Amino acid sequence: MKFTRFESEGVICQGVVEKENIREITGDLFTKWEYTGRTFIREDVKLLAPIQPNQIIGIGANYVKDVSELPEKLPDIPVFFFKPISSVIGPGEDIIIPEGIEEVKFESELAVVIGKEAKKLSASNVREYIFGYTIGNDVTAPQFIHPDGHWTVGKSFDTFTPLGPYIETELDLANIRVKATLDGIEKQNSGMDLIIISVEKMIAYLSNVMTLKPGDVILTGSPVGAELVGAGSIINCHIDEIGSLKNTFSKVKVSVN
Repeated sequence: MKFTRFESEGVICQGVVEKENIREITGDLFTKWEYTGRTFIREDVKLLAPIQPNQIIGIGANYVKDVSELPEKLPDIPVFFFKPISSVIGPGEDIIIPEGIEEVKFESELAVVIGKEAKKLSASNVREYIFGYTIGNDVTAPQFIHPDGHWTVGKSFDTFTPLGPYIETELDLANIRVKATLDGIEKQNSGMDLIIISVEKMIAYLSNVMTLKPGDVILTGSPVGAELVGAGSIINCHIDEIGSLKNTFSKVKVSVN
């Protein structure tokens, strides 16, 4: 089942995607919802980020180029970071390159949406706490990464976390591929066999550090191939089973008085 958020005539709604239509729903996505009886044509509405996250947590450097490069031993403390919820945008919205720099980096990723409160999980039961999956673009400004390894500023600018287009609740992680095309040229295309810390292990680890809540979004890392891009480029992050998340990079023109 695919869930989405969308805007129609200035009103924000949520719904279930069925082919070319969206059936509107009301209620709590994670507990109890029901159909309203209204149906919208998908092309007639503006798709939004499919969720307003409770919090966003990312993991760094989590893919290798080839299975032969997978480490024999996982890191004792994985590299995690937070992104502000104010950085979230939806499909079709512009990614704004901050003033003072000319390029930022795209990072296509599988994003996990937590569905119920999770604390001290083991990897074996993580799936019970996942509501679904969407696509994320962990946009980064390396120019703002602190030399000592502090990532927060470089990850936190407004528009730096596109999400969408849908939340897919049924996904076979073993067979998906995380892809990205830049101006129509493929840059990323990796399967989950190239991920260092699995989805189950990273969520289990996090749940033993903090209590995860419904609506938390976990960005699971970006395949090899991400690169710096400038204004005017179009990035299309894609997972076949979920859809395409397309955004354009742009610069805000500063007016001179």
